[in-house]
Amino acid sequence: MRHLTLALDIMGGDNGPHIILSAAFKALTEFPQLHLVLCGDEDVITSWLKQHPDLSPNRYIIVHCNQQVLMDDNPVSALRHKKDSSMACAIRHVKDGLADACVSAGNTGALLAIACSQLKTLAGVSRPALVSSLPTAKGRKVFLLDLGATIQCDAQTLLQNAVMGSVLAEQIAGVEKPRVAILNVGEEQIKGPAAIKQANALLTNSHQVNYIGYVEGDDIFNDIADVIVTDGFSGNIALKSCEGLVKLLIEQIKRDAQRNLLSKIMAKLARPLLRRLYLRVNPDQYNGASLIGLRGIVVKSHGNASDEAFLYAIREAVQEANRQVPTKIKDKIENLLMERS
Repeated sequence: MRHLTLALDIMGGDNGPHIILSAAFKALTEFPQLHLVLCGDEDVITSWLKQHPDLSPNRYIIVHCNQQVLMDDNPVSALRHKKDSSMACAIRHVKDGLADACVSAGNTGALLAIACSQLKTLAGVSRPALVSSLPTAKGRKVFLLDLGATIQCDAQTLLQNAVMGSVLAEQIAGVEKPRVAILNVGEEQIKGPAAIKQANALLTNSHQVNYIGYVEGDDIFNDIADVIVTDGFSGNIALKSCEGLVKLLIEQIKRDAQRNLLSKIMAKLARPLLRRLYLRVNPDQYNGASLIGLRGIVVKSHGNASDEAFLYAIREAVQEANRQVPTKIKDKIENLLMERS
């Protein structure tokens, strides 16, 4: 792995800086050539570091920030009035070429606003998109976008998202000619709102993606597509519904396993199988939504992420930086513009 520098928003998230710092130094152990820029309250960071004297100071620097973007901050207000926040600092390091990517668990709206303001979108991209991967029945990943960056998408934005999602599937999952689909209320051509139908026509006539048509919500996990495109409203609801269902199943299994003596014995016998199942569907390993379409790499972690979950977001940033995803998206979007000119 080439030398990489990540800027981390230490003050973002619901669970406190210690969660992010713990994940950060696990990442330093996992990636020997990784360096970190720790953006946040210097007193808080150094206090935590004093409890971990074995960590090498040559692998990180601390950048003190006087402000913090709170979860209930208005995005526009955060953009205008919190220019010295840990979030703005992390993104600014990417803008200035001092970091290859940044990771934050902070306010999603503020992250989007600050990232768009500082990094700008790639030429030919009207809006960035939030994208994350989910497991499928055959063990592969499916990339779902948009997850909330743009609530209502027109046909052109859906087309751009399809191209960007396809690049991500190629570079991160190693899929050759990823199958791209649009999430709709049915597979029939006559179904769906106008923007969906228009995007369907655009994708059908484009040579930039391997478009396979419409899929429904129950197809997300069936390995029918490698990339599923939708608007931010539907995508966010789909993602949160999936996460909620996984949590429900895990809790239900735990309760049933303790119901009586027979259940406890059966649960003990089935523990290896249940553990493998848990590892496959555990939402932590799919933490890290990428804000793609920008002239830099920004990865958004869940606000309530554990240190293990935040570590997955760091891994996502490392992968995208190593594969130079923004450059690959830029090239593909240029091809799309030439095709449509």
